[in-house]
Amino acid sequence: MSAPSENKAEKFRDELATVTKEGKRVWIFPKKPKGKFTTARNIVAFFLLLFLFGAPFIKIDGYPLILLNLLERKIILFGIPFGPHDFHLFVLAMIAVIVSIFLFTVVYGRIFCGWICPQTIFMEMVFRKIEYWIEGDAPRQRALAKQPNNFEKLVKKTSKHIIFFLISFIISNTFLAYIIGIEQLIDIITDPPSEHLAGLFAITVFSGVFYFVFSHFREQVCTLICPYGRLQGVMLDQNSIVIAYDHLRGEPRGKIKKDQEISDFGDCVDCNMCVAVCPTGIDIRNGTQLECINCTACIDACDEIMEKVNRPKGLIRYASLNEIENKVRKIFTPRAVGYTIVLFAIISILGFMMVNRSDFELAILRTPGMLYQQQEENKISNLYDFTLTNKTFKTIPAKLELQNIKGEIKIIGSDMIAKPQGVIEAKFMVILDEKEIKQLNTPLEIAVTTEGKTMDIISTSFLGKVGKRERDD
Repeated sequence: MSAPSENKAEKFRDELATVTKEGKRVWIFPKKPKGKFTTARNIVAFFLLLFLFGAPFIKIDGYPLILLNLLERKIILFGIPFGPHDFHLFVLAMIAVIVSIFLFTVVYGRIFCGWICPQTIFMEMVFRKIEYWIEGDAPRQRALAKQPNNFEKLVKKTSKHIIFFLISFIISNTFLAYIIGIEQLIDIITDPPSEHLAGLFAITVFSGVFYFVFSHFREQVCTLICPYGRLQGVMLDQNSIVIAYDHLRGEPRGKIKKDQEISDFGDCVDCNMCVAVCPTGIDIRNGTQLECINCTACIDACDEIMEKVNRPKGLIRYASLNEIENKVRKIFTPRAVGYTIVLFAIISILGFMMVNRSDFELAILRTPGMLYQQQEENKISNLYDFTLTNKTFKTIPAKLELQNIKGEIKIIGSDMIAKPQGVIEAKFMVILDEKEIKQLNTPLEIAVTTEGKTMDIISTSFLGKVGKRERDD
């Protein structure tokens, strides 16, 4: 077999693997992959799924490990509560995530898509495996799709879609648990439907969306909706490590026999197994393409064929174009170094702010523009503003106590009780006996306590005239 012509090699640029010339959908029947990379991805997927479905049940100090209730402004990440007061931390975290995506894409291509992306994990490691189990490998799936409706086809298709919807229902409940918490989710499931119509509606909608995506839309999410595939076109360069076909070693393609030492062709035997296992239907031999999700199925398929024909493995492998053509792997390019420095700086700032972050913020200031007030029984008072920002989901009752001087604190207005994620803005008076005042600005230390525990001791000053006894002395 001769090598493919230039026109045939470039034909892929003018059409989509999943769409016909008439614009109709081409259903992908990928062959079941196997190999060391598939095994590694199965292990990674197992632990990711274990964490996804187990995290809502994990509690830290009575609160969920992760809660993303944006509607009620309740966010907990690994046991740490966040609220509107921590918006700056979210901004830094989002910037860090974006920069890290750029960094890993520049260096390692779309490794996120193939190994961590929820769409890939669920599609390839859950739904696709169920499909293999019920309908068989790719040839049997094609035969089943073409055969007329009969009892066998009805049973297999119906059972598959029932299981698909049940799994979609479980996934939707799990995602909802991250939003409203596992306790509220259990209430929605166990209470009469009339008491939680909104929650049941949300579960139904999410279940339908997940079922549609994984039973019908499938790889179209990656090729038509997800913007990440398009972004890689401007982020990748000749030193980015992606799943690549070694065209220098593989071309020209042609059929060879096992143990054949002399051939007019390259190592690629043109078996098309790399295409057969691809979940997006592309030919990796055409180079890096938008549809490639770096799932490594083509690597395992090619390595198996190379072993059978007694050729070195790695014809398709993780490599950069520069590595294939010039035998040089350069990871730390100027762009990668730049992204690394920026990412390190952002993470350092974010880490510093997280370490110094407390569950509350306190401020006590003497009310601006107010002088001291003369009180009965030779006493003087000052008016202060008090602010307490509660960053937790607990109610915090606050109490003020003078630490370094004898006197009285009188709260003006209601009791100082900070609601979860709430802010107290109150006023209070500090009343001192004239003889306690030694100078014009007397230093004060005020302890803010809650339930017998000191949250903080704040230093301020008391403005007042010097006592009579001090003047006589």
